[in-house]
Amino acid sequence: MEKSPEEVHPVKVFGWAATDTSGTLSPFKFSRRATGDKDVKLKILYCGICHTDLHQLKNEWGFSKYPMVPGHEIVGEVTEVGSKVEKFKLGDKAGVGCLVGSCRSCENCNNDIENYCSKGIATYSAMYHDGTPTYGGYSDIIIVDEHFVVRVPENMPLAAAAPLLCAGITTYSPLRYFGLDKPGLHVGVVGLGGLGHVGVKFAKALGVKVTVISTSQSKQKEAIERLGADSFLISSDPDQLQAAIGTMDGILDTVSADHPLDPLIGLLKSHGKLIFLGAPDKPVELPVFPLLMGRKLVAGSGIGGMKETQEMLDFAAKHNITADVEVIPMDYVNTALQRLTKGDVKYRFVIDVGKTLRAE
Repeated sequence: MEKSPEEVHPVKVFGWAATDTSGTLSPFKFSRRATGDKDVKLKILYCGICHTDLHQLKNEWGFSKYPMVPGHEIVGEVTEVGSKVEKFKLGDKAGVGCLVGSCRSCENCNNDIENYCSKGIATYSAMYHDGTPTYGGYSDIIIVDEHFVVRVPENMPLAAAAPLLCAGITTYSPLRYFGLDKPGLHVGVVGLGGLGHVGVKFAKALGVKVTVISTSQSKQKEAIERLGADSFLISSDPDQLQAAIGTMDGILDTVSADHPLDPLIGLLKSHGKLIFLGAPDKPVELPVFPLLMGRKLVAGSGIGGMKETQEMLDFAAKHNITADVEVIPMDYVNTALQRLTKGDVKYRFVIDVGKTLRAE
């Protein structure tokens, strides 16, 4: 006999979910599986709001599943561990990022880049191994295989650590992989939002010279005086662009909106790398001739594997890197999403799930 849904998923959970492409969230009762042998159960304390949540809530990428409980920047406290769990114990502070599963046997998984596994399972709006939907961190409890859980270092404030599980690893990984982590190199960061501001912090901690590239002059003081960037460039100013041509070893492009690439490619030295971290919902125009005239590289990078995510958190703890956050109550989430659409946040909303999510 097949098990009933209550037997398969007996753990009662409360969260906020969207039921259609309007993206409006409301209270939602659902259930999760019992804690398996290799599972870790977390009481969620904080969950960041990522720009991906906006895209997914409105089905802008075309593969959203409803009802949807978003959230993949999750930190909390371990409240239960399976009998074969080795890395965690009760009371540990731990986190869950963008992944809750993968095949664990392909070339990518065997090389610690589970994030590129073709059978990777996203933390929400995906289907788990057992054929049931995944639900994210805008909820009070999550149960995840320990392989996809990371340890949050003791000295990290939890609310400000949460966004590192997406924004942090998304900027740290390409700096490491593309060799943009060596003192004396010059890296540009396009966009000073949720990704960009932590990208500046990681690059500076790695000893790299950083230029923030933005359309907004108003962000110059913030970029240089508070985040520690070395210089600031207005991307719409031809004189500033001309003065900076051929000066950068790499550029992290964090912007999801449509924007011209030709000026950015011009800023690169020969062999320079333009790396996309944002995800525009329409194809971009890529001018090829300037790539040929310098053997320049255009690439993409998405989050990181579990080993590298833990490495990133440990590096962040050592260098006192956290996200700049605005902590909000759960019932403010729809307003926060509207503000995020307008870019009205410095630089990441984080939901205080532990204190403000109340079952109705």
